[in-house]
Amino acid sequence: MQNRTIRHLLRNLLLVSIVLLPFTGKAQSEALPLLRPQNGALLYTADSLGNRIPDYSYCGYRSSEVELPIVPAVLVVQPMQEDATATLQGAIDHLSTLPVQANGFRGAILLEEGRYRLNGRLTIRHSGIVIRGRGAETVLVAGGTDRQTLIRVLGKDDREWSANTPVTEAYVPVGARELQVENPEAFRAGDQVTIRRPSTQTWIDLLGMNEYGGGTGWLKWRPGERDLLWERTVLAVEGSQLQLDAPLTSALDTAYGGGTVAKLQWPGRIEQIGIENLSLQSSYDPENPKDEGHCWNAISFEYARNAWVRNVSFRHFAGSAVALYETTDQVSVQDCVSTDPVSEIGGERRNTFFTMGQRTLFLRCYAALGRHDFAAGFCAPGPNAFVQCTNYLPYDFSGAIDSWASGLLLDNVLIDGQAIRFSNLERTRQGAGWNAANSMIWQSAAAKIECYNPPTANNWAYGVWARFAGDGHWYEANSHIQPQSLFFAQLAERTGRELNSFDDQLLSYRGASTSKPSHEQAAEATEFVAMPAPDLLHLIARHGLPESLDANLSGARIMEPVLPTESGNKTSAAASVSVRNGLLLFQDKILTGRQMGVPWWRGDDRPFNTEKSQPAITRFVPGRTGLGYTDELSAVVDYMVQEKVALVEHNYGLWYDRRRDDHERVRRMDGDSWAPFYEQPFARSGQGEAWDRLSKYDLTRYNRWYWSRLADFARIAEPKGRILMHQNYFQHNILEAGAHWADSPWRPANNINDTGFPEPPAYAGDKRIFFAGQFYDVDHPVRRALHKAYIRHGLDQLKDRSNVLQSISAEFTGPLHFVEFWLDVIAEWRSENNSRNLICLSTTKDVQDAILANPKYAKLVDVIGIQYWAYRADSSLYTPLGGIHLAPRQNARLESPGKRSFASVYRSVSEYRLRYPDKAVIYSENGDPRWGWAILMAGGSLPPVPEELPEAFYALAASMHPVKGSGPATGYLLENDRDEMIIYLVAGSSVRRNLPAGNYQVDHFTPRGKAVKREKWTSRKGPFTFKNDSEADLILCLHKDNWK
Repeated sequence: MQNRTIRHLLRNLLLVSIVLLPFTGKAQSEALPLLRPQNGALLYTADSLGNRIPDYSYCGYRSSEVELPIVPAVLVVQPMQEDATATLQGAIDHLSTLPVQANGFRGAILLEEGRYRLNGRLTIRHSGIVIRGRGAETVLVAGGTDRQTLIRVLGKDDREWSANTPVTEAYVPVGARELQVENPEAFRAGDQVTIRRPSTQTWIDLLGMNEYGGGTGWLKWRPGERDLLWERTVLAVEGSQLQLDAPLTSALDTAYGGGTVAKLQWPGRIEQIGIENLSLQSSYDPENPKDEGHCWNAISFEYARNAWVRNVSFRHFAGSAVALYETTDQVSVQDCVSTDPVSEIGGERRNTFFTMGQRTLFLRCYAALGRHDFAAGFCAPGPNAFVQCTNYLPYDFSGAIDSWASGLLLDNVLIDGQAIRFSNLERTRQGAGWNAANSMIWQSAAAKIECYNPPTANNWAYGVWARFAGDGHWYEANSHIQPQSLFFAQLAERTGRELNSFDDQLLSYRGASTSKPSHEQAAEATEFVAMPAPDLLHLIARHGLPESLDANLSGARIMEPVLPTESGNKTSAAASVSVRNGLLLFQDKILTGRQMGVPWWRGDDRPFNTEKSQPAITRFVPGRTGLGYTDELSAVVDYMVQEKVALVEHNYGLWYDRRRDDHERVRRMDGDSWAPFYEQPFARSGQGEAWDRLSKYDLTRYNRWYWSRLADFARIAEPKGRILMHQNYFQHNILEAGAHWADSPWRPANNINDTGFPEPPAYAGDKRIFFAGQFYDVDHPVRRALHKAYIRHGLDQLKDRSNVLQSISAEFTGPLHFVEFWLDVIAEWRSENNSRNLICLSTTKDVQDAILANPKYAKLVDVIGIQYWAYRADSSLYTPLGGIHLAPRQNARLESPGKRSFASVYRSVSEYRLRYPDKAVIYSENGDPRWGWAILMAGGSLPPVPEELPEAFYALAASMHPVKGSGPATGYLLENDRDEMIIYLVAGSSVRRNLPAGNYQVDHFTPRGKAVKREKWTSRKGPFTFKNDSEADLILCLHKDNWK
């Protein structure tokens, strides 16, 4: 420890020299390399701080210390003509109920040769399960338009940590397996622990990740967002020192926050999982070579360790063949082949073999026509290794593709026509910046290799062939070195095995590479060059499972086919949303609650951002599921119930990917799009290039995933009484900042449909867009037909759901004639369909009044939405005009919307409720939940009043209508035909009403829903005065039924 402290004191002088004096090639050549291959052995040298090249051999299933096991089959599944999803998932679920044997497995499911079509997807949630085929002739085909991962290995995130214990050493070097901690007595041998390396502002500043230039502060690194988190096992505790089972891959330095250790309990993490010896394919639209309406990822692992994928081939997937996310550890992927991916050539596609985990190994993997074929993702803590991997004509580089992947090894990796990059990616992928630390490129080749050293870390390139760039550590470039593989040399050294025992794991090359061959060597070389060079595909084939495997199945059970069941599409009347008595009702009760929107720009698909995210319906992050990613729709509905949200207002994204969040209007350089993606309602054509450099849209074809998500959400939300407001359009695209129009599917540069808008766009002041006039012009023959078909498609897709409100557009301030056109299309559709969606009229007041004054259109309207106008607290009217080509916030800048009050909100709602008693009225003009009681007392729907009120209250309110003349001076009153009332008494006010003789129960509530008192009351015929002498508002409910 004293030596490390001394080294740490010297460290600051070293860092000064690093910052002030650039490295030169001469200086590097004179320095002693940290690793010197000598006669096939490895000689390590630590630097002045104790840093050494990490031991990468800990990667893989059980740290590569054992062979991947062969697990006997206990279930056999045979191919079937029907959808096999239920059968295969049933086999997985049955195996999950069997006990775990002494070998750690429950058994294997054997899939016999044949094709298995899976219109659904498979999930493994328990340990000890292996899925195995008979080889390439066992083919699982992901059918349908579902983009979810075909086979998802998914444990449970029930992690619990002890309190953090500080690391006491000033500096813990790269490669260390020992830590001095503050209270070692808290730890025991065998403890699972996590070591956290914080990302502090000081460290971020030193790396230069605090600014990318040009006002891109939104992309900078922030403290706490790029912490490294290693999982390790404590092997021993000696004094204050913990011995760990694997090395750390980045230094812990008190100058940059040091580090902490915490014990980890994780009962829900699963292990001993295998997927092997089969072929996985995705169906797709053969008419679209870039179709994305199909399965994206083939296999993914989350909350799992000690697992494998081997001898699996992949075809036609849009995303990853295998994706190992940040909660994976000690996973092997070997002898796998991915070919013929089908997708756009863009960001988040074709990351063929991908890891964000630690101690993961990709051995002998081949990819054709991918993008980032061999890739480590965001802050992958490592070590992680790609060994003996080859690709063919990738569209982008391999290596680390996001921030600070630590301890990455590319060993005998051949990149055909693209790059390997350990460098500063700067603002790429939302500010990835420095992508690799303490990482090694060993005996590999690429068109270009970038090897740079980030501050506080090193990167190395040994025995590589390429065009070179970078100030990293280069050794024997353009030379072959021994040992052939660093990974296997380290593994042999660590496990005590002979290095040549791993010879069959690698490609072997004949002949000598000498520049002075003998006659015999020249003759030998002349003979064998007549044949093709050693080929990875042949080596993979040689490592296939033996054909004799599963020859004896006498102890296995044959799984009976489970036929898919038809999911009910209709909803019972009891679970339907309806408009009755001029109110939105569910189960004969008035619907109450807040309204919420969905995110339509911004976002980050990195783990640190998920907790800050809003729920969404059509947000898409390939391969990831959950808040901030591709939301579980049931979780969105659960969120609405929990947060008392009655309605979600949905519109499509302002633009597809996050690059346009910079609000630039320029054409992008390439299709390297950034997730999360806010999907558009139209499908891409696979033809040409749009402004974002993905293919152009076809406005006559629709994004099946987008519409299925809306339909599925409505189906799930309907039994819970939650409403989907489907905004047909999003006016934000055609007004204000020019970037709003840049990627719009309607822009001619972005579609194949000749929409007729001027191109290039004439931006006002070379900045602003005013396309509302043209967009709402329904006389243009092409656009008219496209609008009509699009509106009808939205009605078709959601027609079976009572809880859908069709509304014309978010932020709509458009003209009367476009609303009339919209309603004409709806009327035509209704005449042809038995189903009818609820129609919500939410426009400026002048347009709203004109529509409602016309019987032809008024009869089509079920709900009146007050969103773009309102009475002010001073009784004046804020009412921007429709069709003047200004957005709501532009109108608000010209004329102040003013303030609202209980009385003004009541007036806005009650005027329409009394004028149109058969139509529901909802109010969302300023989204202020304070006015819930004003909305309710005015006869409005979806008032955000407390849910703590008795259930009977909502049933009573469903029978009520507002009393004309109610107001602040006379009191606010609702009544029904049974002479029951709900009275809102402002503090110090009174209400006088005539009542027939009868018996009532009177419940008193505060506006927060708290019950004040309950009394029995007998009325004599005649007038009666209700008084509120208190200093707080009070609600009285007079009813004839006994409430519990």
